[in-house]
Amino acid sequence: MSEYYLAIDIGASSGRHILGSVQDGRIQLEEMFRFENRQISKNGHDCWDMENLWNGVLEGLKACGKAGKIPKTVAIDTWAVDFVLLDSEDRMVGDPVAYRDSRTEGADRIVEKVITPEELYARTGIQKQPFNTIYQLAALKKEHPEQLAQAESLLMIPDYLHFLLTGVKKQEYTNATSTGLVNAGEKTWDRTVIRKLGFPDRLFGELSMPGTVVGGLRPEIRQETGFDTTVVLPATHDTGSAFLAVPAEDDNSVYLSSGTWSLLGVENTEPVTSEASRLMNFTNEGGAWYRYRFLKNIMGLWMIQSIRRELNGTAYVAGQTSRYAGDKKWSFPDLIEAAESASDFSSVVDANDDCFLAPDSMIDAVKDYCRRTGQPVPETVGEVMQCVYLSLARCYKEAVRQLEQLTGRTFTGIHIVGGGCQDRYLNRMTAEATKLPVYAGPVEGTAIGNLIIQFIADGQFAGLQEARKAVRDSFEMIKVEGGSHVS
Repeated sequence: MSEYYLAIDIGASSGRHILGSVQDGRIQLEEMFRFENRQISKNGHDCWDMENLWNGVLEGLKACGKAGKIPKTVAIDTWAVDFVLLDSEDRMVGDPVAYRDSRTEGADRIVEKVITPEELYARTGIQKQPFNTIYQLAALKKEHPEQLAQAESLLMIPDYLHFLLTGVKKQEYTNATSTGLVNAGEKTWDRTVIRKLGFPDRLFGELSMPGTVVGGLRPEIRQETGFDTTVVLPATHDTGSAFLAVPAEDDNSVYLSSGTWSLLGVENTEPVTSEASRLMNFTNEGGAWYRYRFLKNIMGLWMIQSIRRELNGTAYVAGQTSRYAGDKKWSFPDLIEAAESASDFSSVVDANDDCFLAPDSMIDAVKDYCRRTGQPVPETVGEVMQCVYLSLARCYKEAVRQLEQLTGRTFTGIHIVGGGCQDRYLNRMTAEATKLPVYAGPVEGTAIGNLIIQFIADGQFAGLQEARKAVRDSFEMIKVEGGSHVS
């Protein structure tokens, strides 16, 4: 009889419950439930709809119960940097503001008055992103200092969902590192930085590693789902989970977790906190077993997802409208076909520019950038899409070049995992731009990485090397070289 393990993998636009098992050394996956994740406008900010998110988690658990496939363990991963505050009675303080909200504008200057970018990077190794938790907390302290004064606990989003399931609070290491408040070398909260910025010390407790048992389900959750299970910490930062699923056989490959964000980098045993690394804006995110993900954040499929929403008349945040919506409903394959039809269009944008972080219109943002930089302005859907694809591929090429410069290593391939690995056109353009073979797959990289922690914790695999071999044996990979599918 199979033993089941459940990965609840939640991204910026949707969540999925992926049931995993191991049969004869191969990993089997089954999607049990999928739900929408969304933002709502609340009290002047873009916030996560936590009620909808929590209901999605519960409904997926109930779907497992109804199918008679009870998971032995459960683990949740989500995006990074966002958090909730709880008071002494575990009630939420304030709203769960989303990282794309504009409240962090200028927050970096508040932080830099207290600690220089050079010192902060040397201590934490985390690249400067305007939405990092450190800047969110600085913005909150300025706007609502009473909320920080009232708060007794800070939990990142997956930590909070684990708490709702079990009643137990854990602060998981991999996601904590994304805050910009963890000392990279010491692998724990940097109290010097926290105290300099005036954040309450009590919010930052012991950090727990992936594989740590959180606890069983609360009685009311057991009653609602119809079963009990054990909640285990995965690498709760979705990139931390995705990197675990990369089926590379050596250290000569670049890893690319391709989703709403493109996270391109390598694994290191020690952080790289040099000034050269800071200036190139690379980050050292903590991973399972204290492996460091040395990578660069690139805007990724967010640009493509946003364009599709605009064309289809839907919105990322409730209340937004689009003047580009028409009768046609665009699929991702439709957008790829449109881009290929405009393959001669050569304008490019800097995909990492802040203007693409949360524009009212991504299409207008692309056009405005081209106009400002004196390039031909894309007019058709195909030209807009070609511009985005070409821009992403060139960002990948530059990131690989910088990675080689910073590490002194020469890379022989790029392994792409996550939903974006299905985009054959982007894979081909990446191979052409970098002059490296691209290995695409597995698609459910984040969920698989989440499951790997559960498998290892329960003794299904002896360690990461054995688990990665199982990934290679279990899932198809497509190799792309310079535009042709090899196998």
